[in-house]
Amino acid sequence: MAKIDDIDKKILAFLHEDAFLSNKEMALRLGMSATPIHERIKRMEKDGVITGYRAMINPAKLGKTLTVFCDISLKEHAAEYLNQFEKDVMNLKEVAECYCVSGHSDFLLKIVVTDMDEYRDFILHKLASIKNIGNAPSHFVMNEIENEHFIPWTSNSLTN
Repeated sequence: MAKIDDIDKKILAFLHEDAFLSNKEMALRLGMSATPIHERIKRMEKDGVITGYRAMINPAKLGKTLTVFCDISLKEHAAEYLNQFEKDVMNLKEVAECYCVSGHSDFLLKIVVTDMDEYRDFILHKLASIKNIGNAPSHFVMNEIENEHFIPWTSNSLTN
């Protein structure tokens, strides 16, 4: 595990809130110069703490108004079947996220589509073509409360 101190946490919180925030602005807020901020960011990138920078996209603005969580239970659980499922599901453009989980199912998929017709097509023609799926109950999102990669200490780090 990477060694992260309070200043690193504040830098991560700033970047989490606004990845375009300049080193100079972060340095000003932290009472430091820009060079150590830059060095810390580069170290955290090298250590894999910061894995990339992405734009947050609102799927509804692109016509993708239906979000579905689908619990996938496999019939067989040998490593080859698990690996094949992971490989196959990563080729489905509707799958926004995929998690291997414990509990009643083996995987949890987050699927983003235009509407119920597109979801039906996805289930019948794409998901159903993947071998070894035993059960796939769906949960339809009625209201999105929070959708952000959340690091518990980020919100407090900006004020502490």
